[in-house]
Amino acid sequence: MATIALAALAVIALLAVLTGRGGGGGGSSSPSSKFSPATYSDGPSSSGEKSGGEKSGGAGRASSSAPASGDGDAADVVPVAQLPAQARATLKLIDAGGPFPYSRDGIVFANREGRLPKHPRGWYHEYTVETPGESDRGARRLIQGKDGTIYYTGDHYESFRRVQR
Repeated sequence: MATIALAALAVIALLAVLTGRGGGGGGSSSPSSKFSPATYSDGPSSSGEKSGGEKSGGAGRASSSAPASGDGDAADVVPVAQLPAQARATLKLIDAGGPFPYSRDGIVFANREGRLPKHPRGWYHEYTVETPGESDRGARRLIQGKDGTIYYTGDHYESFRRVQR
């Protein structure tokens, strides 16, 4: 239990530095960017974090392989191995066709924010990535396109990383 608490504190400290709240001045993306900043992170949930900062930042950080373009045809990329363990578990469920733990897993993702490449409604489907310590679905999701492309969001659709398999 102490190991988990120390790991959580380390993740919180790293996130604080990367987001500029710890004096480190993290990177920022331009307002026109449709994808996440060049560093991988699970930002705070739009509904707010619970006390204790249970969010996990994953097993590491990945650099952007290509900047996002204005038409949404490129995204920051994260290798599967650098996704949080819970995201890797959700990927396995997607590959197996379920069963999924949440009734909303597999529903159509409408891409209302326009942060993913534009496709007809029904192209994308979303799946919950468990967030330890959350009492609800949390902010993390995997979004799968009909072509098999998978995107990860750790901040409830504010930013996305294309998952490299």
